[in-house]
Amino acid sequence: MAQVSVFNMDGKEVGKIDLADAVFGVEVNEHLVHQAVLLQLANKRQGTQKAKTRSEVSGGGRKPWRQKGTGHARQGSTRSPQWTGGGMVFAPVPRDYSFKMNKKEKRAALKSALSNAVNENNLIVVDKLELSEIKTKEFAKVLSNLDAAKSLVVLGDMNENVVASARNIPDVKTTQTSELNVFDVLKYGKVVITQDAVKTIEEVYA
Repeated sequence: MAQVSVFNMDGKEVGKIDLADAVFGVEVNEHLVHQAVLLQLANKRQGTQKAKTRSEVSGGGRKPWRQKGTGHARQGSTRSPQWTGGGMVFAPVPRDYSFKMNKKEKRAALKSALSNAVNENNLIVVDKLELSEIKTKEFAKVLSNLDAAKSLVVLGDMNENVVASARNIPDVKTTQTSELNVFDVLKYGKVVITQDAVKTIEEVYA
């Protein structure tokens, strides 16, 4: 069972916490982590590229000229692909890039990402994160005390003052345990997490 330090908002160590091996001490499965990241990026793609085929462009109902005797090549429609204003031959259409992962695979990928953060000393546990008012400068100071200027801040309970204070800080994102995902854990490098959030994650994923 891994044991890490618990810090306060001033960056001082105030205790230790044991992390459950079932969540924070699993063997890192790089394949599942990779799949989870691909899944999230693919599901974000809109896939709205669209062009019209010859059946979708307007006009072209009448044959431009008779089949024979004009000296021109035979033509059936002014909306064929070779005409200006005609449709595309193999026009792109909107598509769905999303794919699915099993629930077990998603859970295993998140555990791997969290375990990797522990292994690389990128998991910072704080006793609490509370602000009496919305103050970006104050929250930036807290992150500076924790040496986590670029970080994912995981909260156990929604704290509007903390969320609003972090909103304008570059390279910082706040999230709750229910919205925790592999992509964010990897993207922001360091994970600043409250003690109660650790307990919640262990209850859900252990």
